Amino acid sequence: MKILVGVSGGVDSAVALHILKSQGHSVVGAMMKIYSGDIKSIANSCYGTDKVKEENDALANCNHVGCEFVTVDLASEFDNVVFSEFKNQYLSGLTPNPCVMCNKLIKFGAFPKAIQKLGIQFDKFATGHYARNEFNSNTGRWELKKGINPKKDQTYFLYKLSQKELSNILFPLGSMQKEEVRQYAIINNIPVAQKQDSQDFYKGDYSELFDVAPIKGELKDKYGNVLGYHDGIWNYTIGQRKGLKIAYSEPLYVLEINQTDNSVIIGVKNDTYCKGLIARDFNWVALNNPTKAFKAQAKIRSASLPVDVVVYPDMNEVKIEFLDKISSIAPSQAVVLYQEDVVLGGGTIISSF
Repeated sequence: MKILVGVSGGVDSAVALHILKSQGHSVVGAMMKIYSGDIKSIANSCYGTDKVKEENDALANCNHVGCEFVTVDLASEFDNVVFSEFKNQYLSGLTPNPCVMCNKLIKFGAFPKAIQKLGIQFDKFATGHYARNEFNSNTGRWELKKGINPKKDQTYFLYKLSQKELSNILFPLGSMQKEEVRQYAIINNIPVAQKQDSQDFYKGDYSELFDVAPIKGELKDKYGNVLGYHDGIWNYTIGQRKGLKIAYSEPLYVLEINQTDNSVIIGVKNDTYCKGLIARDFNWVALNNPTKAFKAQAKIRSASLPVDVVVYPDMNEVKIEFLDKISSIAPSQAVVLYQEDVVLGGGTIISSF
């Protein structure tokens, strides 16, 4: 097959490229550029400025396997459909996940389409994500499955992929441990074999990223008592403990972010627990629009462990109840449902209870 491989300059995409080439496929390495700003301080993050080195590393990886390397500038598309929404939601006191939006709309959407517009045709699109996809002949649906390394699994960020997209994607690293990937790169003399991983969407100050001036507001408890002040609600996320700078008899956490009066509500650990949530914009992956309640496991953030839940699907909203109360559910984050290693579906959290 002829395979388009999304390359970033990192070791994961480099190994994916090498594996597919060694299997006898014709490969093309492609890199997307999503940053067009002038912030100078950010490196080793997805949305940053140290992209000359990343492009040079990606080119070196492609040269190493002897394949074509192309780049496409998607900064305008990213700003219009991902970053603008991310910024608006954050400034409104929500906690969106830009990686979920980017994967669906840019990386697996606009990116391969832009490559086709260059006249480059391909049979499959591959990335270095730690995930797996398999066709289930019993259900007639493509399934998105966790990567075998639970610490590196990236299915939480991929739940919005459609059946058509899953049928055209390859994840060469899905059945590999990170240590295996690194060792593969060393053994095969891949140029970036020892390169540090990039983890975050952005490592700087969000005030710099959003280009907003500080706006002073109140830090209050759930009874309305003012305990301190902040310089912008965008500096806080639900469940945050560090950086509150308030002396109290026990640790304090962010419970709620209120755009209406520019306040941040804080409380003790026990105040953070909820028994359930409501989600919208659900994308069903392994399941086909279920209508009856069922048991599953759910993740409410990428780094959390799946917990047991009961799911009550509806046409417009999905109600999810936890068997044991869970801490710090953040509106606008994703909730992703699993059965063992299979992604059942996911949606956007709109509230908790």
